[in-house]
Amino acid sequence: MPRNQSPRTAQPPLKLVVVGHVDSGKSTLIGCLLHDTGSPPPGKRQEGEATEVSRIRFMTGSRDCTVIDAPSPREFLRTMVSGVDCADAAILIVDAAEGVSEDSRRHAYLLHQLGIRQVAVVVNKMDLVAFGQDRFAEVAGDMSRHLSEIGIAPALAVPVSARDGDNIARRSKNMAWYGGPSVLEALERFQSVTLSMDQPLRLPIQDVGELEGRRLLTGRIETGVLRVGDTLLLSPSNKNAQVHSIKVSSAHDPVAVARAGDTVGVVLDEKIYVECGEMASHKENPPQLTTVFPASLVWNGAEPLGAGKTYTLRIATQEARIAVQSIERAFDMDTLAERAGGRVECDTFAEVILRGRQILAVDEFRAIAQTGRFALFDGGQKVAGGLISMAGYPDQRQALTVKSTNITSVAHRVTAKSRLQRNGHGGGVLWLTGLSGAGKSTLAMAVEQHLFRKGFHVYVLDGDNVRRGLNANLGFSPMDRAENIRRIGEVAALFADSGIICVSAFISPYQSDRDRARAAAGNDFHEIHIKADLETCEQRDPKGLYRKARAGEIQDFTGISAPYEEPVAPELCVDTASHTIDECVQQIVDYVNRVFALEPTAGDRDD
Repeated sequence: MPRNQSPRTAQPPLKLVVVGHVDSGKSTLIGCLLHDTGSPPPGKRQEGEATEVSRIRFMTGSRDCTVIDAPSPREFLRTMVSGVDCADAAILIVDAAEGVSEDSRRHAYLLHQLGIRQVAVVVNKMDLVAFGQDRFAEVAGDMSRHLSEIGIAPALAVPVSARDGDNIARRSKNMAWYGGPSVLEALERFQSVTLSMDQPLRLPIQDVGELEGRRLLTGRIETGVLRVGDTLLLSPSNKNAQVHSIKVSSAHDPVAVARAGDTVGVVLDEKIYVECGEMASHKENPPQLTTVFPASLVWNGAEPLGAGKTYTLRIATQEARIAVQSIERAFDMDTLAERAGGRVECDTFAEVILRGRQILAVDEFRAIAQTGRFALFDGGQKVAGGLISMAGYPDQRQALTVKSTNITSVAHRVTAKSRLQRNGHGGGVLWLTGLSGAGKSTLAMAVEQHLFRKGFHVYVLDGDNVRRGLNANLGFSPMDRAENIRRIGEVAALFADSGIICVSAFISPYQSDRDRARAAAGNDFHEIHIKADLETCEQRDPKGLYRKARAGEIQDFTGISAPYEEPVAPELCVDTASHTIDECVQQIVDYVNRVFALEPTAGDRDD
């Protein structure tokens, strides 16, 4: 039995990845861990594996650890994205003499993109800097600050000399000033996050049928536990039903409980309409619903990936057409160096935004890896594998859930034609969208004043009059902002229906929210992009919000720490960076005169 190993592990197993540049001492560290735990050396990599990745096992004092060892970022990326392995935690090795290099930052970025949030910084080769405490503090501080900037809170930093075994399994006499844990002790502190049965239930529906007059759903449980009597929520349809019985393929008789890895046939207590591709979960912790999401992907297509191109997306049993809305960044898979121009050719790792027309049920990869992966197909050929993120994007489930029932429409006795004839113009929504500081509210108030003088029935909705009342109970999280815009869209549509021109001045950063507002108002909706680049908006910064966002005082701030999706095809684009306020007001007023006026008003005839 290896030294310090107990007969039975007290903790769940841990999957670990060790990253660092080629001369940082990664192999030496792994070899030292094996030696000091009495574990056998790793054997030859299995022939015929899709990627050159080995899995090296060793035991700490209380747990079984597996190191997912890849010789380069290319092999590790392919392994993680394809689903061959998932890591619970990482050791990021930094050379004490060299310090935090560009390679170190790239490896940190890799961990961030792969959703690994448990990271121990190991400062190796301390013997080359005379085991200096100040040098360790400098290097560990630099690396920790960089990790924090990209959203990873490092668990701890350990000074080591892997060549001599200092602070690997035993405390080093050469660094008596260090009072923290050894590397092996640090591994004891990490949590296992890849255990499928401890995660929320995810059952992708592969087939739908009937059994004795009841609905029968079949599929493989990816994560979680399913019991008879559970209430299942089907996504994205938002339907729910209770589990009447469960049949597991490996058992002859029905069972009361099924777990991750089981292929099951689930009989529901009522006959609801369910389609293949839906995701079954418990109501308490469902997947997110969205039409758009950020993703990281490995591109394998013969033709370059292009913004605007459409592919077939598969998430578990779910399939849909999806377009590449934008390519954010592209990286060489061997060096992780960013590619100029964002060109995504074969064997490129890229950050993209994907958008579909239909609602999709998704999980963030870092939350549930099994259903947080996707594949893209082009003409039946797999061209990419990727990982889903929802950072900065809201769950659209709340906006899609209809809670009001038993409502009967009653027709107005004042018709739209009567309102048009009385007002001299039709009603509508002028939806002004743009970054903070672009000039939305300034233009909205000036346009309202100008149109009012011309005899138009007009009113402005903006944050000042909406946030104080109608939406006073909402904050500024992505979900609250989505609900804020949903309510405004419905209210603006009512204004338009009453014959009033409603000018809405809100950032409204998500295209899906603006599409929902357009659907509420129909043909009366007019999207106006108040355009100004981020640099111009930051220079204006009338309320000091950009300054606070840059200082970290405001979270989820559009353009800084949250996305802004520019309108794809607005009815009007007004560039406030290139034109004066008066010129911009005139552009909007001219548009209103063209689209809304039934006949010239008295004010127009006097001009």
